[in-house]
Amino acid sequence: MDIFELIQKRRSIFPVQYNDTPIEKETIAKILEAANWAPTHRKTEPWRFKVLQGEKKKALGVFLSEKYQEVDSKPKQIKIKKLQENPNRSAAVIAICMQRDPAESLPEWEELAATAMAVQNMWLCCTELGIGSYWSSPGLIQYMDEFFDLNEGEKCLGFFYMGHYDDKVDVSPRNPIEEKVEWFD
Repeated sequence: MDIFELIQKRRSIFPVQYNDTPIEKETIAKILEAANWAPTHRKTEPWRFKVLQGEKKKALGVFLSEKYQEVDSKPKQIKIKKLQENPNRSAAVIAICMQRDPAESLPEWEELAATAMAVQNMWLCCTELGIGSYWSSPGLIQYMDEFFDLNEGEKCLGFFYMGHYDDKVDVSPRNPIEEKVEWFD
C-alpha cells in the first residue's frame, strides 16, 4: 500500500474492538523505532514512551478507575468500568510522554508537536501491520506522576492503546481539502 493509501486508512480502533491476540515485543519495538524518526526541532527528541503489558496494564486500569472516583464528585459506573477495562482489553498500552528540553531552547508547543508526530508514525505503522490503535488523553492524565516515576520536566500526554482486531474498518469521509486551503500567488 502506498503512503497516501496508508494515511487514508489510519483510523482510531478502540479497545472494545480488540481481540485476545498478543502483540510481540519485537513488533512493539519496531513501532517505537518508527516513532523515533519523527521530525524534531533542535534535535530535542522529546518523545518518551512507557510500554505496559501484563499485570502493569491491569494496575493502570485500577489506578485510573480509583483516581476517577476520588476526583469526580459524581462518578459514573460506566466510566469506572471503561477505565478499568480498556487497558485489559489491549495487547499493550503505551504511555505517551514528553520530556521538556531543560534549556527550554524552543517553545513547548514544538516539543508537543514533535511528540504528536512520533505518535502519528506509530499509528501509521500499526495501520500497515493490521494492529488497531487509539490515542486517549483522559483528564486523569494530569495524575500520572502518581503512577509513574516521571523525570523532572516530563509529562504524560495520553495513552496509545494497541490490539489486534477482527472487524473491517471503513475509511470515513473527510470534507474536501479545497474547503480548508487558500492559495496565494
